[in-house]
Amino acid sequence: MNERLRQSVADTSVERRPGRPRTQMLGERVLEAVSQLLESGETISVRRVVETSGVSKAAIYRRWPGVTELIAAALDRGRTPYGISLSGDLLENLLEALLSDDAEAGYSEERLRTRLRLSLVDRELQQTYWTHHITRRRAGLLELLREGVARGELRADLDFDACSDLMTGVFYYQIVVRGDSLSESATRDRCQAALRVVWRGMLA
Repeated sequence: MNERLRQSVADTSVERRPGRPRTQMLGERVLEAVSQLLESGETISVRRVVETSGVSKAAIYRRWPGVTELIAAALDRGRTPYGISLSGDLLENLLEALLSDDAEAGYSEERLRTRLRLSLVDRELQQTYWTHHITRRRAGLLELLREGVARGELRADLDFDACSDLMTGVFYYQIVVRGDSLSESATRDRCQAALRVVWRGMLA
């Protein structure tokens, strides 16, 4: 077997190996490196990310077009789209999804505060985070509202985006304005009470 054919066979065996794709593992290394740099207060540059992660510049740019997208992705690590059931009691499903201990299990409040702090001084980062991450995550919330309208439980004239902003804004207010922690039971009780008020205002 000549060298070129041997290499082709080797590459094929790597591609078919079970487990996570290599690109996903490289991506996690990159985001971990960005997270470390953010936590240490360093200015993020592709050069520093390459040095910290060991991933090449070319590999980084294949996945993220620029530093802003890279920072946004690192700040979103650990967050997942709202998984809201559309069967049964929609309000209780909503409260479970937004207030359960598992809702943000992989996402620390410290990372949330870091994102808020950076976004407030960098409008491009703020808008990138909204476009690539928040809109993806709240799709389940919008779907729940549509289901409520389809059932006739919620008003047919609802502005889904406005209602979504109102409900999720309850949580941001606790952190940004009140300075409270979402891990405190009193804060979570207040959020639940506010969500119930919003829901009553949406009822048909």
